[in-house]
Amino acid sequence: MRGNSVTGHQPVRASTAAFVGTMIEWYDFYIYATAAALVFGKLFFPSASGFYGTLAAFGTFAVGFFARPLGGAIFGHIGDKIGRKKSLVITLVMMGSVTVLIGLLPTHASIGLWAPVLLILLRIVQGIAVGGEWGGAVLMAGEHSPDKSKRTFFASFAQLGSPAGLILSMLMFKLVTGLDDEAFLSWGWRVPFLFSAVLLVVGFVIRLSVNESPDFVAEQAAQATRAKSAALAGAKPAQAPLAQVLRGAPGLLALAVGANVLGIAGFYFTNTFMIAYTTQYVGLNRAVILDCLLVVSIMQFFITPLSAYIASRVGNLRFLGAMAFASIFTPYAMFNLVDQGSLTSITLGVGVAVLFMGAYYAVIAGYVSDSFPTRIRYTGISMAYQLSGAIFGGLTPLLGTVLAENFKGQWWPLALLFSAISLLSLVSVLLLGTVGQRTQNFQLKDQRA
Repeated sequence: MRGNSVTGHQPVRASTAAFVGTMIEWYDFYIYATAAALVFGKLFFPSASGFYGTLAAFGTFAVGFFARPLGGAIFGHIGDKIGRKKSLVITLVMMGSVTVLIGLLPTHASIGLWAPVLLILLRIVQGIAVGGEWGGAVLMAGEHSPDKSKRTFFASFAQLGSPAGLILSMLMFKLVTGLDDEAFLSWGWRVPFLFSAVLLVVGFVIRLSVNESPDFVAEQAAQATRAKSAALAGAKPAQAPLAQVLRGAPGLLALAVGANVLGIAGFYFTNTFMIAYTTQYVGLNRAVILDCLLVVSIMQFFITPLSAYIASRVGNLRFLGAMAFASIFTPYAMFNLVDQGSLTSITLGVGVAVLFMGAYYAVIAGYVSDSFPTRIRYTGISMAYQLSGAIFGGLTPLLGTVLAENFKGQWWPLALLFSAISLLSLVSVLLLGTVGQRTQNFQLKDQRA
């Protein structure tokens, strides 16, 4: 079965589908983040001041992160029990549909309090969809790899969707931010959301063309054999995947959560919070920071496959440790350059931080996925990634905004925040790498549970 599945064009097709699917999903997520930084405070929380309006908008952004672990649990269960492919098709349709609805949503001026309420509800559904997307995309790409040693490289194509989605979102907002303020606040901001309908159709067709993961198919056959033997022996049926993860190896899950922090929280620091910081506290025009982030995103797009290739040559753990260590020091260069205020200096500053952080993000998915056995891998990596996002990703722009407001004119508290994020991931990934026989030990604990 596995030999048939990986022959021909399936590995390439699976990687392409993972890339396109995550690009669409992250495009939807990033346009919300950009709109939260630029317009949602004014349109959905108009009674609040600039600071509190931005804080409220970033609060709705954080809500999506808190919903993501629920999505990871729901779609992790579907992906581990029913199939990776089915789970990914559902998440794509959910995400695209909700994004279009946000683009059609009336503002506070039209329906009052119901506007932010509906925005939050749609954001929750969006978070649930993203919660199930990432883990499945990583697995569909990695598990179709014809050689296990290349799994991290193939899994990086799912990570490649993140900068690609950001590039596309930035291009769409660049088109509409050229409008005058009245037109932008009236209808311009809706265009990127409505464009998601086109992407949804494209992604749906591509995802349907990919076969189910060969690892999942093989595991299903093995589970059927084990279930038959257990029934004959009168043993209890296997626990749900989430219960196996939580009971079998909570320490492994905690380390996987920490290992993902730099790729998640660091990313939203540079690509979401920095929009608000530069426009509100440095006094830059919104078009300048969007141009900067567009250039940096293009850089990250090329960094991703190159980093995965280098890591496959020097070793994943060694590469991840080096990138996380370097990231501890990059925010000091970033803020020094950003505060100079020119497009070149801002691009260089943010680019320095994203260079190492993006390289780390490219490799961490494949590395963490190997920590979990196949039968609960979707649930394990989804919960690790989404819990990390809920705890650290959604709160980072909020915490950054509070620090910027309370330490106006001083960037060192913000730099310390980024350093702390990097240090946490460095410690976590090193501990994760030194746990001997981590997958085998997890399987033994799970069997005794």
